[in-house]
Amino acid sequence: MPLVSIRDELARAQAGHYGIPCFDVFDMVATEGTFLAIEDQRAPTIIAIYAGFIDRPGADVFANAIRTMASQATVPVSLILDHGASYEQCIKALTYGFTDVMFDGSQLPVEENIAITSMVVRAAHAVGASVEAELGHVGRGSDYEAFGGQRQGFTDPALAERFVAETGVDSLAVAIGTAHGVYKGTPCLDLDLLAEIRRRVDVPLVMHGGSGLSEEQFKAAIEAGITKINVATDLMLTAGAKMIETAKADDASYFGILDAARQSYRQRTAYYMDLFGATGKA
Repeated sequence: MPLVSIRDELARAQAGHYGIPCFDVFDMVATEGTFLAIEDQRAPTIIAIYAGFIDRPGADVFANAIRTMASQATVPVSLILDHGASYEQCIKALTYGFTDVMFDGSQLPVEENIAITSMVVRAAHAVGASVEAELGHVGRGSDYEAFGGQRQGFTDPALAERFVAETGVDSLAVAIGTAHGVYKGTPCLDLDLLAEIRRRVDVPLVMHGGSGLSEEQFKAAIEAGITKINVATDLMLTAGAKMIETAKADDASYFGILDAARQSYRQRTAYYMDLFGATGKA
């Protein structure tokens, strides 16, 4: 089936109180492994391409390859631009056939974030795509202890309500205690804050920085109102470790190492599909 916008799948997940996984992929090996898991688990899934890749040569070819794989899949798959840094990047992703885009204006002044997000929403909706935005700022795990668990960038519930109303955004990434990359310190989620945001905002809520959270934290976040969960670092580290292990074998081969990474992505993404309750929901 062709790529589909995440809008309907997120609405179903929000109503059903389960999470939709979003996995960043950086090459075809990771993509192939993820698609194998999608079919194995029958789980609606979002494939993400980081915005830093969208301006590189071949980004359109990579997006087209994912579209081709999705057309051969029997499960709904979406393709989103992750952390688009500008209006222009989001438009480029839409021309490449992305079904959804994320504009990340979280480090901009609020009024500028609202203005650019609104522009992206108008452009995306005109071609049937949905838009995710970020309010509050999800920082780096390496800075987690130094910045007090990122609390200084937490999402303000009242501002979130205004932001959604003024931009018409389809989903909102919130800062509630997670961070990107590897955590320096133990992640601590503010579930009371999340519940208050959920009370004020009716669109699906998104949690970035999933790598490093416990199973209990994931489940609690979904219960408190998170619908889309992004995972990247854990997948890369797990696959990298498996590649190193495979390379040390006496019969190691290039293709064997690549397949080790492929199967690692297949197994690890399936784990998250199960954990978030998405398995069997396609």
